[in-house]
Amino acid sequence: MVIGEISEVIHSYININFFFYYCSCNGVDSTACTLVCNFLQQKPYGFRNAAEAALSGSAVEAVWRIDRSSINTIDKKDGEKNLFKISEVEECMRLLLIGVGGVGESIATIIKKAGKNGEWLEKMVLSDYSLERASMVAQKLADSRFIAEKIDATSSENIKYLVRKHNINFIMNAVDPKFNVPIFDTAYECGVGYMDCAMTLSRKHPLRPYELPYVKLGDYQFDKQSQWTEKNIMAIVGSGVEPGISDVFARYADKHLFDEIDQVNIRDGDNYVVPGVNISFGFSIWTTIEECLNPPLIWEKEKGWFCTETFSEPEDFIFPAGIGKVEVVNVEHEEVILIPRVIDCNRVTFKYGISQEFRSMLTNLKNLGMDSADKKIKVGDSEITPREFLAIVAPSPLDTSAKMVGKGCAGTWVTGKKDGLGRSVYLYQVADNQKCFKRYGTSSVVAQTAVGPVVMLDLVANGKWFQAGVHGPESFDPDPFIEKLAIYGFPASLMEMDSEYERHYGENQLLTMAKVSV
Repeated sequence: MVIGEISEVIHSYININFFFYYCSCNGVDSTACTLVCNFLQQKPYGFRNAAEAALSGSAVEAVWRIDRSSINTIDKKDGEKNLFKISEVEECMRLLLIGVGGVGESIATIIKKAGKNGEWLEKMVLSDYSLERASMVAQKLADSRFIAEKIDATSSENIKYLVRKHNINFIMNAVDPKFNVPIFDTAYECGVGYMDCAMTLSRKHPLRPYELPYVKLGDYQFDKQSQWTEKNIMAIVGSGVEPGISDVFARYADKHLFDEIDQVNIRDGDNYVVPGVNISFGFSIWTTIEECLNPPLIWEKEKGWFCTETFSEPEDFIFPAGIGKVEVVNVEHEEVILIPRVIDCNRVTFKYGISQEFRSMLTNLKNLGMDSADKKIKVGDSEITPREFLAIVAPSPLDTSAKMVGKGCAGTWVTGKKDGLGRSVYLYQVADNQKCFKRYGTSSVVAQTAVGPVVMLDLVANGKWFQAGVHGPESFDPDPFIEKLAIYGFPASLMEMDSEYERHYGENQLLTMAKVSV
């Protein structure tokens, strides 16, 4: 067979780097690998079937197994030439989910409940340090696609073992961001796709922490951009609700709603109440402490990134869906890093609705040193950090959230100009806690966080989102995401706020209606 004469219409669907890695781990002859790779162009997923075929050294069978349904013709009239015409295929995803806590379970549950809309998932390995927890979730799902495994997220070898064992082509990181580095790096080594909900952690400036950034969120990951690009694999970082959905909203506004953007301001608020409980964590205790007590970050075109005091610049924001007025304050968050990398604007902020009581509690924890994630304390036979101790002894969000009532709103407030007029728009998604518990068995906070990566994984699996390298969600086309968000049961909404644009077109609409009625 003359490899060089196979038609240029071939689309390969194979990650060359991981193909060689997989074959070398299984003792496959390198000549067979080369034979296949010579006529396969790169695509980030789908190496497994071709690799399996290469076990027999058959390049022809390797192409055949990429996707039998995609092969339209096989011309074998000339014994030395084979013409394969392969159409675009939508390869199913074999996903290693690391972390089966609230968010991980919600990701799996949303996909399961999506029915036919979730058929892009061929397999999900539910991996957790607690095999009991992973097994419980797998049993609840009662679907052969979901397989429980025990994992040590700090161990690259353990992650690689599960990638090889289950022929994984994508890793979803749903654990605390303190584990990001080993998971992110191992995905790169394996040549598979990667996604997380929160980026690698920041470090405070040693001398001026409330003025200057030092190591920013995601710096570690973006420093690897060229390596991921050269390997033709993709990492999507910050893919939850905030960051994640909020970033897509910013890109949607940039694409459709504005001619020029002044500010992108993420605003998150709720009216949640846990009956009988004064103060509770609605989300990961470790992550809440991390993002609320770190120096908040702001970006301005003229100044770049700079830090402010904790809980700075309080403002009242009127949230939709009956939530009403909530005081929001500056908090460290990934959107301030991600959005100005892609979207041309003048200022980016993130503010979160934190009650005065909760702020006081966090401040007291900080003053007592209980927020530390570095210092070790001995508890029984183990050494843990004060923050890990708090996560153990404080009421679990998994428990208190079941009693919580109210709604949460995650959204992006964008200001700028459209048609020469000042415009102000809030794009948002609202979730009701009790409704989410009834449908998904998890809180609205967790479900909102989980649906973002579910939609993104769907778009990746179906070939709608792909860019080699390390990217945030704002780097991709927002339109299919917005459409899928509604399909998965979390529709987005848009609120025109008071502006020149709103008043002008509002008046014109009234005049038009009046003329029609006459």
